[in-house]
Amino acid sequence: MNPRFARIVAGAAIALLCASARADNWFASIGQYRADIVYQAGQQMLMVLIAGIAAILVAVPVGIWLSRPGNGRAAHLVMFTLNAGQAVPKLAILALAMSVLGIGAKPAILALWLATLLPIAMNTYEGIRAVPPAMIEAANGIGMTQWQILRKVELPNAMFVILAGVRTALAITVGTAPLAFLVGGGGLGELIFTGIDLNDFPMLLAGAIPTALLAVATDLFVAQLQHWLVPRGVSPQR
Repeated sequence: MNPRFARIVAGAAIALLCASARADNWFASIGQYRADIVYQAGQQMLMVLIAGIAAILVAVPVGIWLSRPGNGRAAHLVMFTLNAGQAVPKLAILALAMSVLGIGAKPAILALWLATLLPIAMNTYEGIRAVPPAMIEAANGIGMTQWQILRKVELPNAMFVILAGVRTALAITVGTAPLAFLVGGGGLGELIFTGIDLNDFPMLLAGAIPTALLAVATDLFVAQLQHWLVPRGVSPQR
């Protein structure tokens, strides 16, 4: 074997062993925060669940209303407002919410709710607007009412896009939720920001890794809902 190549291989093997040993030490150190991870992850996901359900209950009807013929001007105004709100930094939204609701989970849930609205409302609006006009004309032709057209034609055809908005919104919300710690809302941000302050890398990872895994798990869960709830005939995945 070429001596230079052998030195490179040996160096790479040593570096890999050192990295593996360091990773083992990190994971062993993370293990001591197991109880904190479970408790704070529960706090965080409860806030996400409340904010997500509230956003769906508001954003989907708003998106449906904006998609109705004759509401074009209102749609532009509402979407502009939501886009402008989305551009505001999340820390600023948390600070404003805290100034109104004080310290605790309430301002955090309000901020997460506001951050979740846009993708769901936008996808609901765009999904319904994308339904082929020929389908709506055919439904009108057989005597369906506007409510029947919405329930049996527009929503089933738009469901994939609507759930894509929910999927995006919830994944973003899970990743944003650690900021709730800054206003006393709890969550995995307690481990993340305390780890940063103390320069404690294992503590930081004990908050960051579960947050990333929860975001991925949430995305996969909604993806499965998207797969099974969207009618077979209109789903691009089935």
